[in-house]
Amino acid sequence: MKILGVRVDNLEKQEIIEKIESFLDEDKFHQIATINPEFILEAQNNLCFRTVLNKCALNVADGFGIRCAFWRFGKQLKVRMAGVDLLQKILKIAERKKLKIFLAINKNGLSKFEEIKKAISDIYPSLQMEGVDLDKNADSRLLLADHCLLFCNFGAPHQEIFLDFQKDAKICLAMGVGGSFDFLTGKSKRAPVFMQTIGLEWLWRAIQLETWEFKKKRLKRIWKAVVIFPIKVIFN
Repeated sequence: MKILGVRVDNLEKQEIIEKIESFLDEDKFHQIATINPEFILEAQNNLCFRTVLNKCALNVADGFGIRCAFWRFGKQLKVRMAGVDLLQKILKIAERKKLKIFLAINKNGLSKFEEIKKAISDIYPSLQMEGVDLDKNADSRLLLADHCLLFCNFGAPHQEIFLDFQKDAKICLAMGVGGSFDFLTGKSKRAPVFMQTIGLEWLWRAIQLETWEFKKKRLKRIWKAVVIFPIKVIFN
């Protein structure tokens, strides 16, 4: 189904995992995006971003607002998966299949590559990984030889556009993970399960921020996701 022109794949959790397994068995590039209200709003004015999202091999719903949008159009979203949950599912598969991963890390983010590498290795000790800290506006093609999976945390739309630029590399699967690495390193804390269930993760994130500068940025994003997005969906 398309929401404001952006495709969201309505699949059960097991169907998502099976698709990922099949991607890793194919010798071609597959990009995954975790679609939330902010993605869809950004895509309204960013044609390049919208084009990349709509040609992704898999678009997973991430965010309570997406579920509400499905209700608006008389449909039921089968499952929504937070980016960090999907990331961990994929890392578990990669470890089992003995696949090598590469991490393109925002050098100005909360967590650096070495911190992220340690956090992932603590959970998946036999997983092979390399990576580099980059500027989030980087648009160069990575020279990857034998890495099967590529993860990037530049944030949308930078990460999705950057990953699309890597489509000619020898990569089976690429995914933008936003702030997911920060959850693994402990730099950010996830909302309690009950807040995730009823769609109040945005409130938890706002409370967690320590500085006013970060709060302003987060509140601007919250306004878009909680107010602007529902209005656009209702009147679409």
